[in-house]
Amino acid sequence: MPTLDRSLIAGLPSFAGLSGEDLDRILVLARSSRYPKESEIFSQDEEAKSFYLLLSGHIRVVRTSPEGHQVIARYINEGELFGIAVAMGRTTFPATAVAAVDCVVLSWPNSAWLELQSRFPAFGAAAYQTIGARLQETQAQVMAMSSEQVEQRIAHAILRLIKQAGRKTAEGIEIDFPISRQDLAEMTGTTLHTVSRVLSSWEDEGLVRSGRQKVTVADPHGLMLIAESRRRK
Repeated sequence: MPTLDRSLIAGLPSFAGLSGEDLDRILVLARSSRYPKESEIFSQDEEAKSFYLLLSGHIRVVRTSPEGHQVIARYINEGELFGIAVAMGRTTFPATAVAAVDCVVLSWPNSAWLELQSRFPAFGAAAYQTIGARLQETQAQVMAMSSEQVEQRIAHAILRLIKQAGRKTAEGIEIDFPISRQDLAEMTGTTLHTVSRVLSSWEDEGLVRSGRQKVTVADPHGLMLIAESRRRK
């Protein structure tokens, strides 16, 4: 396998403060893989043998309920660790990871986890911070599902996505990866019909622009007012 260049991970938060030699050691243990759009990196309940870092692209994390309902739990952005079941003491993955676009991913075998976290404390700390942040995000989503109106949930989901992966354009702030109305429905616990109705209404009001797997927020403040239930009259 070709040697991976340390520039791939230098400067990423998970490896902050590490020397070039440290980065080289980390990469010796890693494997680089490419995943075409819509391919699975791993699936829910699959045995967790590795953990991962996204070098390029965006990944959709999907949970399937015992009844077969799919919910998009989150999107993984470039530079983020994911699939770190080993850090949670799990032997299987709690969700499925799907490439939302063509992706390049680094993976490490679980056998490398103890060495990496003990030899490079910053790496271990970053991993546990990631777990903590995602647990808080999951808790917030559960609360939103039970207490917010559907418009609020959709607004919050879109605002979260433009914060994580927004790109300024002439029309506003565009979510910088393909996202369908069905994806938004699965993120917010509602139906495709409801998302289509809400987005069409917001387009008429000049809040958003949407097309095939594309959403652009033209009025972030207006969308925030909806998310906070302070809709303008």
